[in-house]
Amino acid sequence: MRDVLIVQNSRSGGPGRFGRWLEEAGLRLDVRHAYDGDPVPAKLRHDAMVMLGGGYLPGEDDRAPWLAPTRALVGQALAEDVPLFGICLGGQMIAEVAGGEVTGDVGAPENGSVPVTIRPEAAGDELFRDLPPVVPAIEHHVDAITGLPPGAVWLAETAACPYQAFRVGDLAWGVQFHPEVVPERIRQWEVAGFDPDEVYAGAVADEPVSTPIWHEVTTRFAKLV
Repeated sequence: MRDVLIVQNSRSGGPGRFGRWLEEAGLRLDVRHAYDGDPVPAKLRHDAMVMLGGGYLPGEDDRAPWLAPTRALVGQALAEDVPLFGICLGGQMIAEVAGGEVTGDVGAPENGSVPVTIRPEAAGDELFRDLPPVVPAIEHHVDAITGLPPGAVWLAETAACPYQAFRVGDLAWGVQFHPEVVPERIRQWEVAGFDPDEVYAGAVADEPVSTPIWHEVTTRFAKLV
């Protein structure tokens, strides 16, 4: 059985359905609760890695000291072509480690289920090929990728945050949205300027469309692993 390292950055920010789908596809998860002092490995010996989201920028080592060793693991995965998937903070970390740019508190924040446009470049991508032109995805961020790494393939966008999904090399993907989150999780988020009931209702309405799509993307990643 192949092992997947998952780095969790907050108590409530677990792998959710993304992790469950990976297990259903036959993978074994090694979840490190880094926010709670669980150390990340000094060297990546797993068959794949998933970096989850969290309320930090990728380089905020003063607030989250585990980010520095995690960046080293991301760099190793990129260098050694280990399958890698980054969500929100995780996607931002992949972008930054690969030479892109991440900016804090930039542009318009996104919260709740948002229509994400799949770009033409996704037609040849192992994970994002053949998806509908527009897919709902749950968002929760104020920080954003403001420059893709050199040579990255831009896969999805929104008007408020252009770099919603990208690929670096052949086996590393970063997304700004949260494919692991179900609408109930939105109830735990407090974001100024958004009506929580409206945001929750929108996510519930989009769930029948979004769930099978992100399940398919996750299963494709598992098959690559």
